[in-house]
Amino acid sequence: MAKIYDFTMKDTRGEDIALSDYKGKVLLIVNTATGCGFTPQYKGLQELYDKYKEQGFEILDFPCNQFGHQAPGTDSEIVTFCQARYKVSFKQFSKIEVNGKNEAPLYTYLKNEKGGVFGKKIKWNFTKFLVDRDGKVVARFAPTVTPEKIEDKIRELL
Repeated sequence: MAKIYDFTMKDTRGEDIALSDYKGKVLLIVNTATGCGFTPQYKGLQELYDKYKEQGFEILDFPCNQFGHQAPGTDSEIVTFCQARYKVSFKQFSKIEVNGKNEAPLYTYLKNEKGGVFGKKIKWNFTKFLVDRDGKVVARFAPTVTPEKIEDKIRELL
């Protein structure tokens, strides 16, 4: 059976990043979009990252254009937008699909580990998965749950 550390994903430069590089870290995995009503959550995500990165916290950002085509543009355009608008410094990956026949295997795994209110399907951008230091998916948060509202859960795992 697959574990979170078995996956390798492409970053925004097209380089393979093994999730095993994150062993021992608390992870927040988020599917994002630059033109979404939830896009301002980038600010809260960056604040959490700044606050807890020294304690072993990482955010893995996976842009997704499946919901209302709200993540247009190339990977580099998305990175430029996020850095200019929200000063994002956490790891950003290449755009992926999170539902359907072309969904990234990582997301198949995450959804199998933690189904949501709407079954296993990702409802919208800014769905968040929290992973503990042992690689166990411990929680799934709906897009409406802001980063600030999950800070206590992150702190518990750190």
